[in-house]
Amino acid sequence: MERLQKVLAQAGVASRRKAEKLIVDGKVKVNGVVVTELGTKVTRADRVEVEGVELVKEEFVYYLLYKPRGYISTVSDDKGRKTVLDLLPMVEQRIFPVGRLDFDTSGIIILTNDGDFSYLMTHPKFGIHKKYVAKVKGIPERSALKRLERGIELEDGMTAPARVKMQSFDKKTGTAIVEITIHEGRNRQVRRMFDAIGCPVQKLRRESFAMLTTHGLNAGEARELTTHEVKQLRVLAETGKIG
Repeated sequence: MERLQKVLAQAGVASRRKAEKLIVDGKVKVNGVVVTELGTKVTRADRVEVEGVELVKEEFVYYLLYKPRGYISTVSDDKGRKTVLDLLPMVEQRIFPVGRLDFDTSGIIILTNDGDFSYLMTHPKFGIHKKYVAKVKGIPERSALKRLERGIELEDGMTAPARVKMQSFDKKTGTAIVEITIHEGRNRQVRRMFDAIGCPVQKLRRESFAMLTTHGLNAGEARELTTHEVKQLRVLAETGKIG
């Protein structure tokens, strides 16, 4: 027997945290009965429905996408904006983005229908590092970069320590290129961190996700992750080491 929220996540309905909310909100039935208790366990013989749709277990798929600017990292958008799923029309499974990149940010993002995998990749406690390169307005002082490294106070709390490196700066334009590596994934976090030191981001790209990069891909292109890459990411989350 397995916990209901884990079964929902494994079936690609949502991440485990979102699956828990579906249960608490009374949107999940087991054998025709609404279940709101998070400790509920089910077996393969049980019939599970989410918002009236019976659960069908899909084969797990994993895609690496080089997201261009101008797309949002959601499954759908009530404002009619383009989403990352529009770049993967050939995928039949109900995939969703692992974490998010905002509308104006480009770079690497993973999409999958494996909710457990998504949880491992996004929860800060597993320490999966994501490296960004930002073009910022202003040339940050070393003391400002040290503040980012130590952790900086934002409106939703202190950020975890980060790795920060100044790549270059241009005194004529008053801009700098800064590399920053974090393992959290708060909304617009990198942009807000640079805002906090008075150097707003003009352009932002996520260069890497753990050991993965967009090497060999153009913006808007995607590829499937290999079985070995998926295994490496799981091992990294569970042990802190590349398998």
